[in-house]
Parts: sequence; structure tokens; C-alpha cells
Amino acid sequence: MRPAPTILHLDMDAFFASVEQASKPSLRGKAVVVGGLGPRGVVATCSYEARVFGVHSAMPMGQARRLAPHAAYLVPRFELYRSISEQVMRLLRELSPLVEPLSLDEAFVDLEAGGTAWDAESARLAGAKLRTDIRTVTGLTGSVGLAASKMLAKIASEEAKPDGLVLIPPGTERAMLEPMTVRTLPGVGPATGDHLRRAGITTVGEIAEAGEDELVRLLGKAHGHALYAMALARDERPVVAERETKSVSVEDTYDVDIHDRVRVGVEVGRLADRCVRRLRASGLSGRTIVLKVRRYDFSTLTRSETLRGPTDDPAVVREAAARLLDSVDTTGGVRLLGVGVSGLADYTQEDLFAQAAEGRAEGLAEEPETEPAEEHRPTPTERRWPAGHDVRHAQLGHGWVQGSGLGRVTVRFETPYSQVGRVRTFPVDDPELSPADPLPLVAGAEVGEGGQPSSLPRPASLPKSWSGGGGPAATSRP
Repeated sequence: MRPAPTILHLDMDAFFASVEQASKPSLRGKAVVVGGLGPRGVVATCSYEARVFGVHSAMPMGQARRLAPHAAYLVPRFELYRSISEQVMRLLRELSPLVEPLSLDEAFVDLEAGGTAWDAESARLAGAKLRTDIRTVTGLTGSVGLAASKMLAKIASEEAKPDGLVLIPPGTERAMLEPMTVRTLPGVGPATGDHLRRAGITTVGEIAEAGEDELVRLLGKAHGHALYAMALARDERPVVAERETKSVSVEDTYDVDIHDRVRVGVEVGRLADRCVRRLRASGLSGRTIVLKVRRYDFSTLTRSETLRGPTDDPAVVREAAARLLDSVDTTGGVRLLGVGVSGLADYTQEDLFAQAAEGRAEGLAEEPETEPAEEHRPTPTERRWPAGHDVRHAQLGHGWVQGSGLGRVTVRFETPYSQVGRVRTFPVDDPELSPADPLPLVAGAEVGEGGQPSSLPRPASLPKSWSGGGGPAATSRP
């Protein structure tokens, strides 16, 4: 473990829900829940106002509605979340070349590798400036943890939530960990926590007191050794700048089981197309096509086929996925389908299959592309209006869908930089109403292709050294 707290962990606060609140003035300070809204939907994330009622991530949406019936329930807008995540990751890479993203809203940064920080004070200043820059560029808040190891930096950022900064001074790690619950440590879930509790171990300090031999007896060799080391604040894992992508996949869970075999085939074809779009967006191709099918009884089947070489041809992936589907019994209904590609490479083998005839491939290319089903974006033919998604009215301008049903759609007309807007209701097929791209969260940002921000207000570059500094107040925890 290094002698200075130069590993930073950033965790954006209630990211999806915060983006929605920043986009919609009428939801600021209100309970907001983002996730799948169907009968099988789950909560992706929720605002802190919703958490007061007991709502949390991964909770069934029906349970969330019972706990917080007056909250705003919205369908995710992943394209917007990704664009904002890219802005945040760019700020992190200004701090150091060693940035390890964990998700859209979370990452480790090695400040020492970037020459940005070398002791506690410079690390604190870097963390404070990062929080200010994130607010300037995105209008959102993030919590920052600073420590001498990745494990401790992540624990510190959790202690900092929401919208705070916690630095763990070197030499105080053991004292800080000892009173914490065993669930604080990575890898200790409900089952392991219950097992330790039955053995009389409920805090990190009690794990250290139990000794390595006892932990190995209770949990097995690998887990026991690892847990003992963590209880002693030992963590030598480096920040890894690039994680190798092992696969690209997409899947959909259906509100109602699909029984029609033809419909199942159509859905698999659409998933294959979406998967290829993700492959191409990442500049990748792959050799192994994987089909995932979850049936009506929750049994899950996977089938795979390895090609002679890597491809990013939608016709090839569609045909391989269709062949895999032929080997799966869907009698009784299907609740989830997924298509993935693994064995990734950064090149393609063009003439992979003779059966992917040129004419057939051209015919596929002529089909209108649909937006990813995970975002439930409406298409002109379907005229679906997912709650929370952007729309534009020919006369009234930009707004977002508050809800729809019974042939009507209710829209609130407001933008990220307006006052709370007025509400109007229209027929779902109103010709003056159409889907729209999200607006950038920060007023004055330039809007590029597809309605996404092409540039946002840029903070000043981080100095390599400071004689002092300002920024938001930081907290040190012993």
C-alpha cells in the first residue's frame, strides 16, 4: 500500500436519477425512480428523495410504487447517460492517464501516475477541483474518496455520499475500518455476512481479531485469506487504465411472455442488429455468437456457435443467432432473450460466410433501424411514448412525457434551463408531436449530431503544483 492517499474513487450521486432531475425542472427536489416500468421491471436507480421511502436499486418496480406512490417513474435514457459519462471520464483523464472505469458513473484514478498528487494536501485539492469541474461541466454532483488503496478509496467515497469528499490519512486505515460492519468489505454479501454473524463476527475489527486460520476454516482458503488481508487494510491492486472487453451483448426482458415462435425469431434478429451496432461503435468484431433464452419457468438456456473468423456483419450474426434459436425449445413462452458476441478482435474477416449473400445483406441494410429496446424509444410507426423521454411539439416546443395510456399522452413542456413548464395532453397520434433528442444539461453547450452535446463548458487544466487552493470543503476521516 502506498504512503500517500493518491488513489481517487469517484462515484456520481444517484446518477440516472440526478440526470433526470437536472433535465426536468419540475422534478428537482422530488422523488424520482428510473428503471423498467413494466410488471417485471426493476429499479435502476432512484433519487435520494425516493430513498427516504425505502426505495433502492434492484428493487422490483411494483414494490417501489407501493413504497413511494407519488414518485416520478421514468424509463432510462441510456444515450444521454453515456454522453454525460464520457464528459466525466474526460475530466478524470485530465488528472491522470491511469483511469479505471467501473461503470458509467464510477471510476478509480491514480493521481500519482499523472503527477497530479503526491501527498495528502495535493490529493485533497485535486479531489475538490474535480468535484467543482464536474458540477461546471455537467451540472451534477459526485462523491470522491481518497486513500492509499483502491479498497479504501471506494469505502471513503461511500462515506462521502452524497456530494462530499472524504480523505483517509495514511496510518489511520485500521482504526477507521475496525468499527465498520463486515458488509463494508468487498466480496462480503448477505450470505457471507450471515455466516460470519453466526460465528460471532459482525465488524471488520472482529475479522482481524479472529485471525487468518479461523477465517480460512469458516470461508475457505481463497476467501479467508483475502478477507483477512482486507480487514488489515492490505490492498495492493493497481489502477488498471484499460479493461479488456471480453464480450458485447444485449438482452430484453418482456412484460408478457412471448409464445409465438415467429415473434421470438423476429426479436432475436433485432437483438442481433443491436449487438452489431454496439460492436461497431467500439471498433470491434467477434468470433463466437451467443444466444440466451430465459423461459416461462425461469430456466435459462445459452447456446453458442464459433465462426471461422471475427465478424461485425449483421447478416452473419443474425443467421448464427437464428441457427442457435432452432436448437432451443420455446414451448410455454419466453420471458427474456439475449444475443452476445465474444472472442473479440479489432479487425474483421470480410468474406466469412458464403451463405451471407451480398443481395441478402443489402436487403437487411434497407430495413429501418430501431433504437435499442432497453431505452424504449418510440418509433414513428409504433407511436409509443415512454415516461420521461423527450418530445417536440410543432407549436409548443421541447418537452418530456409524463405518462401515456388510453390513447392519450401527457407532456410537460420545459427544458433543463427553463422554469417549471406547463402540462398538456394530446392524442397519441397527434401529427404535431414527435420524439426528440435530449438537450444538454448545461445552458450554452453546443449541440452536435444526434442532439448530443458536442462541447460543454470546460474547466481550467489542473496545475501540476499549488501553493494553496480553494474548492468545496473536504473532510478527513480518522
